[in-house]
Amino acid sequence: MNDPDLSDLSAFMAVTEVRSFRAAARLRGVSASALSEAIRRLEARLGVRLLNRTTRSVTVTEAGQRLMERLGPALGEIAGALDAVNSFRDSPTGTLRLNVPTIVAMHVLPPIVTRFLAAHPGITLEVVSNDTFIDVLAAGFDAGIRYDERLERDMIAVPIGPRTQHFVAAASPAYFDTHGRPEHPRDLLEHACIGHRFASGVLAAWNFVRGDEQVRFTPQGPLVASVIELEVAAATAGLGVIHTFDEFLRPQLDSGALVPVLEDWWEHFSGPFLYYQSRTHMPAPLRAFIDFIKAS
Repeated sequence: MNDPDLSDLSAFMAVTEVRSFRAAARLRGVSASALSEAIRRLEARLGVRLLNRTTRSVTVTEAGQRLMERLGPALGEIAGALDAVNSFRDSPTGTLRLNVPTIVAMHVLPPIVTRFLAAHPGITLEVVSNDTFIDVLAAGFDAGIRYDERLERDMIAVPIGPRTQHFVAAASPAYFDTHGRPEHPRDLLEHACIGHRFASGVLAAWNFVRGDEQVRFTPQGPLVASVIELEVAAATAGLGVIHTFDEFLRPQLDSGALVPVLEDWWEHFSGPFLYYQSRTHMPAPLRAFIDFIKAS
């Protein structure tokens, strides 16, 4: 029996980590058929079935589980060894995969990314926007960016971007002319509110804080969307009150297309963090990115 190819073993680990050929193919930048062929080739060389495949699911056989348990650390050591050499380059090479919220992708990363990639031309950065919390390592990412209330305890967190952000409540002048301005967050229960639904299906609650008093409720109104551009356009057109990150509304607030309300109740919170798992051999592109944002 010929020894299995290292790339086939790596393909096997990629599929088992996410339990999907399509998802693994997207993360590795190859076709699902190429991964499927690599698994078939590996199974033929080993003489055992490693994965059970159906049109809807991928499960690991007992033999596959045994291989996965032993192979994971071994491939990690190989990757670490290669990255140890990579770190000696003037500019490391490789791919850095990040999973970040929409607000970070749109308003935090752009100035950071352009300077980072200019400083490290050998690195390719892949950014996936996701507003739900996921296991970034299991999904094939090197690191994630989230806010502190969503960080896992066993992760290392490094501040990135603005250290303070806040939500804004606003509506168009025409809307307030017709419906009046709320004087207290509870007054919003009588107003048309534009809601935001996360990809998880959860409808975002509105939270207002002043001193020791807190008001939290689920908005009700004529529009619920999962695309911020649609929500902002609806608010600007006078459909109702919107409540979201200041950064999303700043152009309309500055132009007067939207008018802020309940300013002394706006919720302030700490800015985002880059988070990653502690490991002995950190991939060189991730190390370069961490060093870059710490020095910024």
